[in-house]
This record gives sequence, structure tokens and C-alpha cells, in this order.
Amino acid sequence: MHVLQKSHKNKTFATMLAFILGMAGAHRFYLNGKRDVYAWIHLSLLAAAACLTAGSTMHVFIKISPLLLSAVAGFMAALISGLTSDEEWDKRHNNTSGITSNSGWQLALLLVLTMIVGSTTLIATIARLFDLLFTGGAYG
Repeated sequence: MHVLQKSHKNKTFATMLAFILGMAGAHRFYLNGKRDVYAWIHLSLLAAAACLTAGSTMHVFIKISPLLLSAVAGFMAALISGLTSDEEWDKRHNNTSGITSNSGWQLALLLVLTMIVGSTTLIATIARLFDLLFTGGAYG
């Protein structure tokens, strides 16, 4: 019986895709292919933000809120995939590739950047949302 060999999925590259292009679902397409429903949800949120910004009189925060939601989910996915142990990663994504993962300092640096940018994005989004809800946008 012949077992189909999957290509090796690099954990650092998947984390980088989630960090940079997580709002478009690129990491999900890389890991799971075109049939991943969540990847298409990321793309639909991106398309919704594009549609809302075209010729609308809504507040800009409301226009980009689908994009912010998808970006925060991408940052969380970057942290989850980056913090997964190499053994668990290989068991989940590379069980038939025959190559073992060996993450290095690049992944650690990427995780630090993800924490900085992701937490800043999340805190700024929450602060702006509360400003709009409770003061009507009085602070900007």
C-alpha cells in the first residue's frame, strides 16, 4: 500500500504568514488548502471591509471593523502555531513528510513581534470601541 507523502509544513513560515497576512487567511490556505472554511471566512471579512469603505458615510472604525476582527484572529493564530511544540506540530501537520521541524531564534523573534503588534492592535481597538460607544467619539 502506497502512502501519499505530504509536503513539509514549516512552522516558522506558517507563523509568519499568520502574522503578516493573517487577516487574509494565508496561513490557513498554506496549512489546509483551498477547502478550509475558516480561510474563506478571513477572505470574506476582508471583502466586507473593502465593501464597507467604498462610498459609505459610516464612521471609519465601523468600516474597518471586519478587518480588525480578522487581523486579531490572525495574530492569535500566529501565537498558537508559533507556541506549539515542534513535536506536536510535526504530529499535526507533518506526520507523513519524513522531515522533523527544528524551530530557531527566528520563530522567537516573530512571536515577540506578534505579541507587540497584536496586543497593541487589540488594545487600540477596544479603546476606540469604548470611545465610540460611551462618548460618541468625543476623543477623536
